[in-house]
Amino acid sequence: MFISLQQLEHRPVRFDVEVPAGEMEYDNKLKQISMLAAQGTAALLNHSVGEIRIQGTLSVTMQATCDRCLETTTFPIENQFDLLYMPAEATRGGEEEIHQAGIEVGYYEGNGLALQDVLREVVLLALPMQLVCNEACKGICPVCGQDRNQRDCGCQSETVDDRWSKLKSLRAEVSPHN
Repeated sequence: MFISLQQLEHRPVRFDVEVPAGEMEYDNKLKQISMLAAQGTAALLNHSVGEIRIQGTLSVTMQATCDRCLETTTFPIENQFDLLYMPAEATRGGEEEIHQAGIEVGYYEGNGLALQDVLREVVLLALPMQLVCNEACKGICPVCGQDRNQRDCGCQSETVDDRWSKLKSLRAEVSPHN
């Protein structure tokens, strides 16, 4: 669905969309495994500047590899969003004012926005920074590669502070040879 400025000049545009799994592209780590359902409105805030405000709710289930143990896990997302988009050419003069006001702003080019791009952005921003299957995940052993959630391998990983290694090598060079 494309939301054009011409539509918004007449009235706000309501949307109620369902995007099947596999229709939207994410990065290689993420996969949409359920229907993405989104409802909301898009409205033109300032007719002279072209600011578009998109508000709504979104629900979807994503699948990704756990960053710690590398097992596949799911991430259900239920999110409300309130986004402001400005034309890309409007960034030159008022960008400093926007940052001072603390407003999160996106930019668009042309005569409108593709709703799927907006929804993709909402999904990506709703995901946690570190994708883990659960907070208690022990991850994989850095020595042998065993999944420590399944079995404790007993490996001892020696912690070495590498910041002092250059001084140790300098000491060996400087010390008198007997």
